Amino acid sequence: MNDFIALTIFYAVVGTAIALYARRGVRTQEDYFIGGRNVGGIVSALTYAATTYSAFMMVGLVGLSYKTGAGALGFELMYLVGTLFLLSYYAPKVWRLGKEKGFVSPAEIFADRYGVATAKLSAILALVALIPYTSIQMIGVALILQKNAGISFANGVAIASILIALWAFLGGLRGVAWTDAVQGVFMLTVAVAAVLWTYNYVGGFEIPKELAVVPNEFWTPLRFATLTIPWFFFALTNPQVFQRLFIPKDERAIKRMVVLFGLFGLIYTVLVTFLGLDLRFGTVLGRFPNVGDMDKVTPTLLSLMPPWISLPLALSIIAAAVTTANSIVLTLSSMVLRDVVGEKKRIIGGEIVVVVLTLVVALFALMRVNYIVMLAVLSSTILLCQLPLILGVFHWKRGGELTGLATLTIGFLTAIVLSAMRFGAVSIPTFAVSFVAFAVFSLIEG
Repeated sequence: MNDFIALTIFYAVVGTAIALYARRGVRTQEDYFIGGRNVGGIVSALTYAATTYSAFMMVGLVGLSYKTGAGALGFELMYLVGTLFLLSYYAPKVWRLGKEKGFVSPAEIFADRYGVATAKLSAILALVALIPYTSIQMIGVALILQKNAGISFANGVAIASILIALWAFLGGLRGVAWTDAVQGVFMLTVAVAAVLWTYNYVGGFEIPKELAVVPNEFWTPLRFATLTIPWFFFALTNPQVFQRLFIPKDERAIKRMVVLFGLFGLIYTVLVTFLGLDLRFGTVLGRFPNVGDMDKVTPTLLSLMPPWISLPLALSIIAAAVTTANSIVLTLSSMVLRDVVGEKKRIIGGEIVVVVLTLVVALFALMRVNYIVMLAVLSSTILLCQLPLILGVFHWKRGGELTGLATLTIGFLTAIVLSAMRFGAVSIPTFAVSFVAFAVFSLIEG
């Protein structure tokens, strides 16, 4: 048997065993979708980290660092700084409000403040933004299985679909969170090993002068702002991580989650960007090939590594993709069931929606149509239209259902239209227009 297939089977068996164990005691939707609000700080931090840091890190950010230099580190650290800033202030507030009001779906905070129709629209926009993005995670898993195990792309998508749906279906949030915790530790451990191996292989570390200067040809101030604005507010606008703020068992667990996530994020970000920069140094020294396509930097590295490190590294990329995908599917399931359908009691409905959504994601993955890539890049920008409404819950008393619907609609259309027009800095006007629409309609509505 192919070594990678054996390793993947072991990974699947362990994850399934964890999900089965987590299923015990799941009786209500609160248990299924948010772990009964009884998750400890360490697991909360690891599931938050694993949900956030997808395969983009070990593939996309390594390639971005290799190609564009130190600016990539600043770009990713802006996400971390923004997340920690927002979580430090808003996480306890969201947790208290969620517990007091009984929120399970992240859109229910909108239903309470801006009306049920706003929550429904928020759920629909989340589906538009995140189903294509989730399919990209599935495509990544399928391509790795195809390259390392000789499995066809269609079968790879099927395997990814089973893993994503099964763990969410069986264990709900507890199953996802516990598998996330294991996978998060695995991702970090393998990243350390990969960096140490690469440093030894290259023979040192130095940032090439042309990549150490920021701004540069790639990292212009406009591009940096365009890319970092959606990342900075990611913790509030993306439902799969916003829902994670409902799960800690108490305020002490919330604080521990924020601190430990910050530590994980800092270490993982530095490791990944170091890896990309060190590989670029290896190219300068003639010890690593000159890779033109940034998405092929990590695959090239895998081809040079011995199996004892390349196989776990490839599996860690699969783990990162699966953790992100099943977390998104579970969150979207809660939004469809509770906000769109209006079913807030039976667990079976959530399990059915998990399966249906995974099948939809798989279909997108198999089609591999061009606009998926566009929507994947735009996902966080599209969701920026929710930011004024979230901030309004805590800081602005004016406005109701008209304000909620208008803000979401105008912000969403701005992002889509400007993207279709190939406007170069979509996030900036989307951010500005969403806040202007919120202010105008909230003042009109009173």
